[in-house]
Amino acid sequence: MQATTDVLELDKTAQDLLFREARTANAFSAEPVSDDQVAAIYDLVKYAPTSMNVQPLRIVLVRTPEARERLVRHMSEGNKAKTSTAPLSVILAYDPEFHEHLPTQFPHFAGAQAAFKDQPRRFETAKFNALLQVGYFILGVRAAGLAAGPMTGFDAEGVDKEFFAGSDLKSLVVVNVGRPGENAWFPRNPRLEFDQVVQTV
Repeated sequence: MQATTDVLELDKTAQDLLFREARTANAFSAEPVSDDQVAAIYDLVKYAPTSMNVQPLRIVLVRTPEARERLVRHMSEGNKAKTSTAPLSVILAYDPEFHEHLPTQFPHFAGAQAAFKDQPRRFETAKFNALLQVGYFILGVRAAGLAAGPMTGFDAEGVDKEFFAGSDLKSLVVVNVGRPGENAWFPRNPRLEFDQVVQTV
């Protein structure tokens, strides 16, 4: 499909859904999150850019009670209860072996895979770009009409041993996903203003 050259502005309602009115959810209803909903989220996320199209994000859906219990034991104390009751918890990780896919994902550059033979560069590239994709994933959840509760308060080494033993995958963020429940929102914290962040040179 040919990319359009017309860039259209999202209407205010869509902007609010993704940004201004969107919040981090801390409680969820019991309504389940289906595989079709997750597939629709990923179908949005996969189109967002990464450097050299590396796409290192890997997603683990924690659905079974046994797997949920294994995850909850590695969450920080303040994140245990909401993770145990959310309709879906998702582990977002990065794959430092992303370069194995570059012959098909970046085919116009024959040397793409070899460019990442150096392990430190590969791990750094994987982590940086997967963190970009974490942000895209949160926006994808919001765009799908669901709420996201991203958390970094967990024992990453423990989660890696628990879920990624025998692989090189490294966990970054755990995200609870679902419809917001009662008292889902904490008060919004302030944001820096334009003049505090932006400079012109």
